[in-house]
Amino acid sequence: MEKNTTKFALQRDAYDDVVILCCLDKLQFDPVPLQRLFAAKTEEEAEQIVCRVLEELATQLAGLQQGLAAQNFAVMLKLCRKIRLVAEQIGLTEMAITAGHIQTCLKQSDGIALEATLARLERAFDFAVSEVWNFRQR
Repeated sequence: MEKNTTKFALQRDAYDDVVILCCLDKLQFDPVPLQRLFAAKTEEEAEQIVCRVLEELATQLAGLQQGLAAQNFAVMLKLCRKIRLVAEQIGLTEMAITAGHIQTCLKQSDGIALEATLARLERAFDFAVSEVWNFRQR
């Protein structure tokens, strides 16, 4: 019987370096950083900043997909660090946590977990955009 492995997977014992990535049922968002931003700036300035940040996050997510396709994991680690820092600064807690989980997957060379966690990061971004939009309408 042929073993089904990818270039990404390393040959290891079944239970080496097992890490459980805990995911909550409810996605996390912290409105406090956005409240501070909107309190410190005019509404127009704050909206421009938020739009630039969300656009930059979208660009970095696209870069992660390109990195995965090219198997350029060093670039993916760098992008995850950026996503995590920016997401933490504006209260996108779920994105920050998930970007950290992607870093763990990359460091462990776990391709299956990486793809699943990358999909979770994309869902977290969609959730973040919705939450930011809802925050702006309050």
